[in-house]
Amino acid sequence: MGSYEEKVVAVIMVGGPTKGTRFRPLSLNIPKPLFPLAGQPMVHHPISACKKIPNLAQIYLVGFYEEREFAIYVSSISNELRIPVRYLKEDKPHGSAGGLYNFRDLIMEDSPSHIFLLNCDVCCSFPLPEMLEAHRRYGGIGTILVSKVSAETASEFGELVADPVTNELLHYTEKPETFVSDRINCGVYVFTPDIFNAIQGVSTQRKDRANLRRLSSFEALQTVNRSLPTDFVRLDQDILTPLAGKKQLYTYETLDFWEQIKTPGMSLKCSGLYLAQYSSTSPHLLASGDGSKTATISGDVYIHPSAKVHPTAKIGPNVSISANARIGAGARLISCIILDDVEIKENAVVIHAIVGWKSSIGRWSRVQAGGDYNAKLGITILGESVSVEDEVVVINSIVLPNKTLNVSVQEEILL
Repeated sequence: MGSYEEKVVAVIMVGGPTKGTRFRPLSLNIPKPLFPLAGQPMVHHPISACKKIPNLAQIYLVGFYEEREFAIYVSSISNELRIPVRYLKEDKPHGSAGGLYNFRDLIMEDSPSHIFLLNCDVCCSFPLPEMLEAHRRYGGIGTILVSKVSAETASEFGELVADPVTNELLHYTEKPETFVSDRINCGVYVFTPDIFNAIQGVSTQRKDRANLRRLSSFEALQTVNRSLPTDFVRLDQDILTPLAGKKQLYTYETLDFWEQIKTPGMSLKCSGLYLAQYSSTSPHLLASGDGSKTATISGDVYIHPSAKVHPTAKIGPNVSISANARIGAGARLISCIILDDVEIKENAVVIHAIVGWKSSIGRWSRVQAGGDYNAKLGITILGESVSVEDEVVVINSIVLPNKTLNVSVQEEILL
């Protein structure tokens, strides 16, 4: 087969405003997929991973956000990667598989031999070329990226059992009540176009069942809540579970990092994972502390070229500083995300925190937390335009936008 037949397209599910509620207050003024991790929008990491897929023809972003929210990003990333990236807005929720099916005509426009499907809110090294190679060897209709997690956390995800020799998916359950396996679905897939027939099959079955069900109005009232719309198809329950054990689906295990980005705390952890990845993939993005005119840098740090950092500041590890931020003399930053236009004044300390756009932190102030990425108040979050006055201490707290703090707070959510 020549490269002519072998086009590949990628579809990245970005969700919508209804989904990002756990990400507040950071998602109040930016779609969650555009929130910066390691200095790049969250969705940038899967997109740039797609760039490594051989013969990639198109990247589609599918979600419920208004198109204008993605317009600027989509045109700049298309130019930067020289690959067409298009945003497709869903009219209503179709489920993860239904959303793919809804845009099948566009997706199949280039007659691709393979379709990648990725979820925007996962953080991993996205080994896509390796997955594609394995998928071709297996010869099924789909291959799922899987990861091994602790038995305690496995139930939060889709658990699966695969044949240890052939890697065939034998059993799949979404968030099971009882422990099935410590191997979980990473939310990254590669399919042949046959996936559309499988999705259509689910819709057809539903329509048939709905027709059979037209019995009496009383019974219709009873069943209406239990039956899903015929065009709403979930990838996990409706496709993976029934196709498991039929030599159709296979698994590819990543031994690299994998996390799900549901909360601001996890975004800080994932920003650190991506920064660490830069040292091998994009070392030019990491700040180096050599030279008398630069701040002291320890560990992996990203500093936007437009940010101004005083040479006496100490920064790192796991720090990301966005555009036009100003970091004053003697400031100490550890494990934090500093967003656009933030001012951190002399000798302020920021540890395990996310500092929102246009916020300011006064002299000798401390904004910090314990650093438990999973706890509700495990990291301190300042929303947009929060002002922390001089010598104020903010610990394990979440502060909503446009607040001024002139007294110290601990373990509080300030509305």
